[in-house]
Amino acid sequence: MRTGKSLRSTVAVLALVAATGTAPLVAPAPARADTVRGLQWYLDTLKIPQAHKITKGRGVTVAVLDGGVDPAVPDLRGRVLPGHGLDSTATADGRGTDDEIAHGTGMAGIIAGQGGGAMRQLGIAPEAKILPVSTGSRVDEGEIAAGIRWAADHGADVINMSIGGRGRATAEEIAAVRYALDKNVVLVASAGNTKQGDYDVIVPANIPGVIAVTGLGRDGARFSGSASGREAVLAAPMQDIISPRPTSVMDNGYSIGSGTSEAAAIMSGVVALVRAKYPDLDAANVVNRLIRTAQDRGPAGRDDNFGFGAVDPVAALTRQVPAVDAHPLLTGAPAGGSAAPLPEQSESDDGPAVSFGVTNRAGALVQGALCLLVPLAVAILVFVLVRRSRRRPSAPVGPPTGGPGFPPPGAPVAPGPYPPAPAPYGTPPGVPPQAAGPYAPPAAPPPGAGWPAPGATPPPAPPGQGGHHQ
Repeated sequence: MRTGKSLRSTVAVLALVAATGTAPLVAPAPARADTVRGLQWYLDTLKIPQAHKITKGRGVTVAVLDGGVDPAVPDLRGRVLPGHGLDSTATADGRGTDDEIAHGTGMAGIIAGQGGGAMRQLGIAPEAKILPVSTGSRVDEGEIAAGIRWAADHGADVINMSIGGRGRATAEEIAAVRYALDKNVVLVASAGNTKQGDYDVIVPANIPGVIAVTGLGRDGARFSGSASGREAVLAAPMQDIISPRPTSVMDNGYSIGSGTSEAAAIMSGVVALVRAKYPDLDAANVVNRLIRTAQDRGPAGRDDNFGFGAVDPVAALTRQVPAVDAHPLLTGAPAGGSAAPLPEQSESDDGPAVSFGVTNRAGALVQGALCLLVPLAVAILVFVLVRRSRRRPSAPVGPPTGGPGFPPPGAPVAPGPYPPAPAPYGTPPGVPPQAAGPYAPPAAPPPGAGWPAPGATPPPAPPGQGGHHQ
């Protein structure tokens, strides 16, 4: 049984910088926000400007099940609907900073930030609406299930869950996910962070039907801080992701982190774009479109680190994808809170695809192989059942969130339950600091979603940062 704990790990203020040549300069107050767009490296990597020529998410509502969302943050003005508080520590309508680090506000900004040139953060789906469902200062037992049901009953098209805990899902959580799926909702959750002890995919991401999001680094490879497991569905950027915060929490209004919380928020924004572009698609076919158009990474087909691959927003919005009758993440799903492996991807003229059946021509061979594999399957089933029975008790619920950046001189650090980690990205003594390298779109974009080619040097990390959840 999981009990509550403080929601989010410490997030410190990011010292935003502007760069010219190779010498980074600390930006004065008037130019502070000029660097926000430059630090959103993932927008160009994912070709979000190109996606925004197709849709910006208008008409889609994304529920953010988290610690409340502050509607007064400039990047979110006009985007935050009245929501719901799940307990006495939450703002009644979910529109507030109900935890110490405004984690929910940051995730909402990644999803639906308004932008405004280089001055503000641009969300993945800036015309989507945010429906806050606040867990308050803690995530107590039962609140994930209650939050999912409330969001599904109040108009959510997508539910973002950048929260979670280790172990097996409760029957109530599994039932809540099925309830939301029956109401045509797409559910997205962060897979977990190894720095917080999450090596396997956590709850609710490990519930069948939920898009479990693992993390990618700037180079497009698996980021070392991401949890992994057989329940992984898709991967999205998690390294050095900037997000807005109220100035009551962060003096300069922004923080930066590296966590699957951020990856899930990016994914939820992409889901919102797809739902806006294809309003007649049900949730099953929205998910099917995302996994069929993903860029396969790692071993061919679905794997523990990337799931079906790296999300490709433009491909998801533009490719022809055959429809399915059943939800692809529920195919063969067991009753417990752990997803069964899905069929592997196969290549087609429309890009990576998921194979959902066997052709008649191959039927005889498959049947013969099955006769040989039945004893092996029985042995594997026994092993899996024994392994599950030995899983440790569930840990307290807490969100996998991004880590801190370093504050500018004299700025206070936001409070939180975890001490800041050592700074792995600092510049060694005597070495000139690197300039902040925004991901400018290349003159001739490579195929796919713009990730660096194998062996290419990834863009540099923002200068002046501290430790991140890795």
